[in-house]
Amino acid sequence: MQDIEPYDNWQYLYTSETDVRSPFYGREYDFQFSNTIYNYYIHPFWDDFGSGTLYLKVLMADYEEQYVIIELIGEWNDAIENDVMRLKRDVIDEFIHQGIRKFILITENVLNFHSSDDCYYEEWYEDVEEKNGWIVSLNMPSQTQYDFIKARLNNYVEMLSLPAWRTMKPDVLFNQVDNILLRRLD
Repeated sequence: MQDIEPYDNWQYLYTSETDVRSPFYGREYDFQFSNTIYNYYIHPFWDDFGSGTLYLKVLMADYEEQYVIIELIGEWNDAIENDVMRLKRDVIDEFIHQGIRKFILITENVLNFHSSDDCYYEEWYEDVEEKNGWIVSLNMPSQTQYDFIKARLNNYVEMLSLPAWRTMKPDVLFNQVDNILLRRLD
């Protein structure tokens, strides 16, 4: 797992550690492998938000277009770690406060999901839906997606597959996701 780095080809456009509006503003990175998911070290560029099994990297925040792209890695565990509560309170609420209303979660490296209740998903959905926003999970592995859908969380988070997202610039990815969701509403 230490070889899986957060996607970095958009760093010339955005870095969360230099964004004064980001919850990760001022973060400094070194090359010491200290964070782990279970007993596996992960790359030091993943950001810790209080979960012992799930880490993230904000790849893009566009305050004018009101969207954020966040890449996740690890095990999403709401049953024990209450990851969605930590994510919602410590990261998402900060972006919502800054006017963000559309969230793209790149979840291709979320290898397991353990559900609890849906209260925080519902709250998050209500926070953005009233402002014509949305939440999208992109490229979640099928076994993880199965557990996510079984918990009926797809009522709040749209599940999409766009395997070629790395070939796009962030604004192109955002527009493609936004257009897909607009067509679904029609």
